Amino acid sequence: MKGVYEMTKNEKIVENVNASMSMEGMPLTEEEKSIGLKCLEGELDFRTVIEDLVKQYTQPQARV
Repeated sequence: MKGVYEMTKNEKIVENVNASMSMEGMPLTEEEKSIGLKCLEGELDFRTVIEDLVKQYTQPQARV
């Protein structure tokens, strides 16, 4: 059928993750979906993305 779009395997993985996260009340943003897809397609390195996210969301430890 002309005009019917078939999702790739990687797009299906991202949408499944989004569905799971949505059930927990935390749907993925478009940016998060894009990053996930780029990781799956080898455009971004999973380890590097995880390290960047940890740095972004880690609070500095208070000095006592």
